[in-house]
Amino acid sequence: MSICFTANGQDKHLNNNNIGLSYSNYYTLANKLNNFKHVIATRKNVTVTFLGGSITYNPGWRQMVCKYLTDQFPNTKFHFIAAGIPSLGSLPHAFRLKHDVLDSVKTDLLFIEAAVNDRVNHTDSITQVRALEGIVRHARKVNPDMDIIMMAFADPYKTSDYNKVLVPVEIANHQMVADHYNLPFINLGKEVRDKINNKEFSWENDFKDIHPAPFGQELYFANIKSLLYDCFNIRYNKFARQPLPKPLDAANFEHGTYYNISNAQFDSGWSIDNNWKPNDGLGTRDGFVNVPVLSSVTPGATLTLSFSGTAVGIAIVSGSDAGIISYQIDNAPANTVDLYTEWSSMLHLPWYILLGSDLKPGQHRLTITINQQKNQASKGNACRIVNFLVNK
Repeated sequence: MSICFTANGQDKHLNNNNIGLSYSNYYTLANKLNNFKHVIATRKNVTVTFLGGSITYNPGWRQMVCKYLTDQFPNTKFHFIAAGIPSLGSLPHAFRLKHDVLDSVKTDLLFIEAAVNDRVNHTDSITQVRALEGIVRHARKVNPDMDIIMMAFADPYKTSDYNKVLVPVEIANHQMVADHYNLPFINLGKEVRDKINNKEFSWENDFKDIHPAPFGQELYFANIKSLLYDCFNIRYNKFARQPLPKPLDAANFEHGTYYNISNAQFDSGWSIDNNWKPNDGLGTRDGFVNVPVLSSVTPGATLTLSFSGTAVGIAIVSGSDAGIISYQIDNAPANTVDLYTEWSSMLHLPWYILLGSDLKPGQHRLTITINQQKNQASKGNACRIVNFLVNK
């Protein structure tokens, strides 16, 4: 069987070879979306999911991609899942993937982006790789036929790195995982830098922000559209499923999931509010307000969590009164972590904290205690846990 997808024709977005650097310089086709093309050719109902942070959540390139696909294949009924949550990067995505994406409906094409928030959130390189690889492996184990497009968006840090002849760590990790699993990869961070240096536009007047102005949204869409166009116009032979390769890191988070706060045991200093919302007037994020929250504002209050897995963490809301916790896994030395972030004075921020990874498989015990100390900028000692994170 051989099928050719014929696009409806290129437009101005795809004809920039004569006026600037080509979009095709900034992506790899890899498996050419062979699985996704097979699904479109053989089914009438197709699901596309967008997993990312605020640049995925905000209106712009995502809606343009949705319209392009529906226009391109008018006889296909598309279901689009917008799984972007502002401020979240690869670590949160790895542990929320099951709840926010895989448990809802079978996804045929998954877009992933975490490079901007991984830098802003100071996610270390090892954790990035374990999280990104975990997302791919988890998704493919649930649906082996799922196609995945990895993307790395632009920010000033990445422009600065490239100008110093350095490949940004986040982009290198996205590309490494994409290459290992033969996934299409789009390097929008490098494209923006190169085109700025090529005098095609400026950050200050055109792109303006990491949350791109309309000009930047159009640029992102044009590159993604060019990749899709190239893939759809390549013939493919009979569909053949490819097995997962050996992992890059055996400690990746491919079994990452939420672990309910009801599984914890806690003293009287903690309580569960089944419909938590702040009373200080600060903003919130969808999914992290009007939900059950296990919280304490009392120094010395302690909880314990028994779990089975190789990694553990907490998903919290960090507001203006976020405190410091001490924690211990099994009999390991105790550590502390400050829950207050640089944004906590403005927002009850969803914040995912990895407390232990690369643990021996089997049963473990996590102990968390509210520390007497607090960040100098914080108004209190609060710890508000929305979910525990476990790599089962």
